[in-house]
Order: sequence, then C-alpha cells, then structure tokens
Amino acid sequence: MALQDILVNAVGDDILSNKAKVVDFVKDSNKVTVILEDGRKFEGDVLVGADGIWSEVRSKLFGAQEAKYSNYTCYSGLTNFVPQYIDTIGYRVFLGLNQYFVASDVGKGKMQWYAFHKGSPMNTDPPRGKKERLLEFFGSWCNEVITLISETPEHMILRREIYDRDMIYSWGDGRVTLLGDAAHPMQPNLGQGGCMAIEDSFQLILELDEVAKSVSDVCLSNEIVSALKRYEKKRMFRVSTVHMMSRLASKMLSSYQPYMDFGSGPLSYLSTLRMTHPAIHVIRVFLQMFLPQFMTWTIACHGLW
Repeated sequence: MALQDILVNAVGDDILSNKAKVVDFVKDSNKVTVILEDGRKFEGDVLVGADGIWSEVRSKLFGAQEAKYSNYTCYSGLTNFVPQYIDTIGYRVFLGLNQYFVASDVGKGKMQWYAFHKGSPMNTDPPRGKKERLLEFFGSWCNEVITLISETPEHMILRREIYDRDMIYSWGDGRVTLLGDAAHPMQPNLGQGGCMAIEDSFQLILELDEVAKSVSDVCLSNEIVSALKRYEKKRMFRVSTVHMMSRLASKMLSSYQPYMDFGSGPLSYLSTLRMTHPAIHVIRVFLQMFLPQFMTWTIACHGLW
C-alpha cells in the first residue's frame, strides 16, 4: 500500500475534498475563511497552506515571488526491472557531464529512477516521446541505465522542470501558516522534500495539540497564533540546513567533470590524455568526511532540531 493510501485511510474519505483549489482567504483574530475556485467558502480555526511550490496561500501572504530554475529537467520512471545487485545495493547514482541518473529499489520487484539533464525548461513533452529522448541522452551509458529506461513503459515516465525558492524565515501570519514545499521548496537531490513536509506536519500537530489540551475555547484564544510561531521556530534551523545542502548537492552534481578540459588552445591535445580533474579528489574526501554524519543527522535527528 502506498503512503498516500495509508494517509487517506487514516483520515477518512469524508474529510478530503478533491477539486477544491483555494484561491483566497480572509483571516481575523478568531477564524480563517478560505475561498475556493468554485466560489465555496469554509471557515476554520487555522489555515495551513500545504499547496506546493506554486502555493496560492504563500502568494496571498507574501506576494508573488519568482521560483528559481535549477537548469535541470527531471524525468522519473517506475519499472518492474530489478538489477542483480539489488540485495546488496538499493540505491545508486550515476554521474556524467551535465546529466546524472539515480536508481532506487522501492520494493515489490520495482525500481524507481530519476534522470536529470541540463537544459532550458521544456513546456511540452518531445513529440517522439520521453523515452526516446532519454535514450538519446543516456544511450551511451552503462547497460543498467539503458535497461531501466528501456523497460519502463512510456506512460510511466514523467517529466518536470526542477525549481526551488530561496528560504523565507517567516511562514505565516496570524492563524495562517505554510507547510512543506509551500514554505520551503527544495531540489530533490537529497530526496528530502517530502520528508521535511512530514516532519513539518508532526511538529505542527504537537504544537496545536498542546493548545487543544490547555485552552477551553480555542476559537477565542491567541494561543493558536503562538503555537504556529513555535512550530515555525522549531522547524526553521533543520529545514534551512537541508535546503542549503540540497542546493549544494545540486551544484556539485551539475559541475561534475571527471577529466580536465584544456579547451581549444595550444594545450588542447592534453584533453585526449583524460587526466582526472583534481576537484574529483577534493569532493571525494569531502563526501567521505561529512556526508555520513550529515545523512545520519538528516535521517535520525528529526526530533532534536
């Protein structure tokens, strides 16, 4: 069962409402009224904008802010092909100049993969299909990458341009706050966007639960506003650190160059010698020293900061 199914079953179908895009809200000291695209209105004690990187709630709070394009397009796919090494290695990253490929075991005989390619944003899919375009990019790579792409049906391949936003250090106003990508959209290089949203939700629940336990009339209490501010404060350091590291990982991957390039000048012949770029050794030492500690903190220390 997928995570979304688990969450939907836990909440209940009667709580969820599809095709209910929020286009505006009105807040006062006691309540928040949301206005949907179809004109319906709903009142509540709190509004949590969890509507993603293009959040309408965020725009209403802080005005329109331009998202930053990473210069990469990501293609993702899900396939039934499972590599032979899967019992010992469940996650692999393949690096190349201006493109890279990530493969991950997601269980039940399936592999999820992500192919990143540097280029201008594409508004539409290529006419010959996404798979054929990917095989043009990665057709000379190792057999595993080619097989993962080839074994994935065209309809199981998705494309999206990778955007993020600069961190903001206030996520709300009054009884309105933000959560997940609406508050801190980050690049997917560390796979932490969804994780940070789940952690946000948990911390928000803890803070609001304290209000419900200690205040008899929640509607009239200023404690809700205080609880939302505590939620933001407790999440800010951890989220901003992961956001920064996600951008750093993107820069490291996008600048990957295994061999030195001497251009077209008098030393151009040296390029044919395929001399290892010295930055490769520096990056390797850096990753060996700091990456294990950072990943341990990211995975295991969500309750500390």
